[in-house]
Amino acid sequence: RQMRQSSCNALALCKKHSNIWGRSSKPHIQELSIKTTIISRYAFTAVSCAMLNRHSAAAQGVFQFQIPAAAYVSNFTMIVGGRVFQSEVRPKEKKVKQGKGENSKPKNKESGDTRMAVSIPGRNRAVFLLTYEELLQRRLGRYEHVTSLRPLQLVSRLSLEVTVVDHSPITHLEVLPLRNGKSTSASSAGSNPPITTAIKQEKNFCKITFSPNIVQQAKITTNGNLGDFVIRYDVEREMGIGDIQVLNGHFVHYFAPKDLPVVPKNVVFVIDTSASMLGTKIRQTKDALFTILRDLRPGDNFNFVSFSNRIKVWQPNRLVPVTPLNIRDAKKFIYTLTPTGGTNIDDAIQTSSTLLRDYLSSADVSQNSVSLIIFLTDGRPTVGEIQSPAILGNTRSAVQEKFCIFTIGIGNDVDYRLLERMALENCGMMRRIHEEADASAMLKGCVFYDEIGTPLLSDIRINYTEDSVQYVTQHLFTNYFNGSEIIIAGKLTNQSAESLHVQVTASNNDKSIILETDVPLRQRQMETEKHALGVTLGLIAEDFVERVWGFLSIKEGLRSRLRSQTSRERESHIQQATNLSLAYHFLTPLTNLVVEKPEVLADGTIAPAPTLTVVITQTVRGVISVPFSYPLTNSASADGDPHFVVEFPLSKLTVCFNINGEPGHILRLVSDHKYSGVTVNGKLIGAPAPPGSHKQQRTYFSTITIVTDQPKRAYIEVTPKKVILDGHDRMVLPCDSTVAVESGALSVAIVAKSNVTVTIGGTISFVILVHQYKNPAPYQRDHLGFYISNSKGLSHNCHGLLGQFLYEEVGLAEPPANISAQADIKAARVLKVKDRSVPVIQKTRRIYSGTQSVDCWFAKNNAAKLIDGQYEDYLMSHMFDTGDWPHGTNSA
Repeated sequence: RQMRQSSCNALALCKKHSNIWGRSSKPHIQELSIKTTIISRYAFTAVSCAMLNRHSAAAQGVFQFQIPAAAYVSNFTMIVGGRVFQSEVRPKEKKVKQGKGENSKPKNKESGDTRMAVSIPGRNRAVFLLTYEELLQRRLGRYEHVTSLRPLQLVSRLSLEVTVVDHSPITHLEVLPLRNGKSTSASSAGSNPPITTAIKQEKNFCKITFSPNIVQQAKITTNGNLGDFVIRYDVEREMGIGDIQVLNGHFVHYFAPKDLPVVPKNVVFVIDTSASMLGTKIRQTKDALFTILRDLRPGDNFNFVSFSNRIKVWQPNRLVPVTPLNIRDAKKFIYTLTPTGGTNIDDAIQTSSTLLRDYLSSADVSQNSVSLIIFLTDGRPTVGEIQSPAILGNTRSAVQEKFCIFTIGIGNDVDYRLLERMALENCGMMRRIHEEADASAMLKGCVFYDEIGTPLLSDIRINYTEDSVQYVTQHLFTNYFNGSEIIIAGKLTNQSAESLHVQVTASNNDKSIILETDVPLRQRQMETEKHALGVTLGLIAEDFVERVWGFLSIKEGLRSRLRSQTSRERESHIQQATNLSLAYHFLTPLTNLVVEKPEVLADGTIAPAPTLTVVITQTVRGVISVPFSYPLTNSASADGDPHFVVEFPLSKLTVCFNINGEPGHILRLVSDHKYSGVTVNGKLIGAPAPPGSHKQQRTYFSTITIVTDQPKRAYIEVTPKKVILDGHDRMVLPCDSTVAVESGALSVAIVAKSNVTVTIGGTISFVILVHQYKNPAPYQRDHLGFYISNSKGLSHNCHGLLGQFLYEEVGLAEPPANISAQADIKAARVLKVKDRSVPVIQKTRRIYSGTQSVDCWFAKNNAAKLIDGQYEDYLMSHMFDTGDWPHGTNSA
């Protein structure tokens, strides 16, 4: 009986979510297999996705997979209709610079969407194969490997397998719960791993598998967005020179000393208090700073600088020691920070650098202390010097290589290229805190400050026998922080040499440290082969040390490119990094991945010689995306002037009408606040009528706002330029980028310059088309179209200009004789809506940006008699008005 009940529950769950694949024309993902092998911190990941087109006609499908930001794609292959389409890495073509200067329109060279449409023949399959590689970074004493599981639909067979093989014994292994929130803190550590997770661990080897069936997936999420599968681990370490591995003429050196006394630090916190920090950002920043103050150690010295239009220094002309009184006064200063004005980045850097530089020249500074500036901003320079090259030059002159700058950018309006160069040129690091992230957790929650809050060594130099190695990656480091790791790789000039001499020199607190040893090369080669090749890993293990060297060399070349002072130096670094990217078949910011696009012929077969190639570029967030297009199951829409189209599936009729509102009017489109908690309003914008039109002006939707109150209050505001999602955190997403995000029960998917899909709880979906003009005529205005694509979660009490028709039945009757005499009898009818008779005539409307046409029965005069009440009853006082129809109390 128990088994029978379980089967019934599973069947009910599958039926409940059968709309995910049953009524959709998009191809269904039959199988998604992800296999990762991590050999001595270097991860190889292979993704295989099999998609089935169940329909007889060809359909376009999407393969989308998010890779870690620091990883490089090494292969992308498609098998469509039995034909193989193999990718090829090619260097990027140089673009002619436009604009007056680097800061005229800052762009991150590593950004860009990967886009490709793939048509799958009817009753056929497509297989997508993706591989990528990544060198794991040790932070806070752990390596973290993240796999994104977001197929965007439930998958018949889903499997994830991660194998970890290391020369040193594996310790502290943990599998975290699926991570789908905004925080990347360690707060979830210690919780149970995801359901079906199996862990097999031995001394130097472990295997983790995760394979939820379709019912188990649906219990986690109904939209296929499972989240990030996160593994954390560390390895045992011995005091001394570190772990050196040798294989096939290359070596990699992992250096992470422990149990050293902490070096005191001199730190100046530089905090943006411009007007854009108002609200959540400044509150979270203050919370983080209060926590950081508690973590400062006796022996540390510190100060605060806030900046907007003006620069404020907490303790002028000095750094103060950590004492209870100074900590108390610092908290008072932080508490009084009030956002206002613009963003003067240059003056803030100059002031803080002078402050720290003058302190370091005083007699009472500790000789081996570590000095740094932590610089936080959420915007671009708007006051004072605003040109990036000048700001960078001024920063170098002010720092004078005496300390490091660590930069933090919050949100989507930051010039990340400027912050990255500022950090790289001054021995620091940059961290991004995306608009949707919890800034407080990122700053204080074991993520950023803790990484650099405990310095153990400074001025680290690692040398090898001069005539035994070549092409060694970075081997000079300003600081080493507790819980991190220094990794160096290089080529051996003489593979038959007996040993390699290694020397490490560094400063720790009040003394210098020298570590040196001779590494027996043959013995180390055998040990590396044993642990790497002992597991059946094939070719990926045979050259993993060389690929670590190639991976690090490319990263170093890209950093050196940003630090370059001359165009010749920059071109040299670009050429070297490009050559390595081509040699190792890596998709990097300097290369493209080119693949043929399959063409499906009329008879359903694949064309023998595709003529179109598609370019895949690296994105900031590491997304490989192949957008699909398929007809939406539309039930109601508003687009154009605005033209409203409503389908009545029970009556098999389509009705359309116009609303001739005034610019500035806000129309209630969907009103279900009391039941599903959903309200949709649209704001009109005016435009002159085109030449020859009978109208005085035309109106369009300039803004669509979706408000939801269940389970928590949240809203989404869509314009032709951006999407604002304000739920647990506030996110601002540009409409010219392809991206998908979630916030609680809300999910937003943007197809660049095309459409925005908003899904609420998996049962309500709205599609908002984005109409943009490159060179608009006077009568053309960027505007939006609104479509209800899934109304399952809206109640039968739903109202609004569109919502009132979702569950309504209508009938069509012949017109009375007096109407027949005035209109073409074939085109005129009477529509029976509730107890009303509405004269209608037949028309054709273009929908979905003109890509489709629909025949409909048109109701004149602002839909008089068709809609409940009058048009004016649907006018709202503001965009967040959630009063139910008829327009009553404003409950927003």
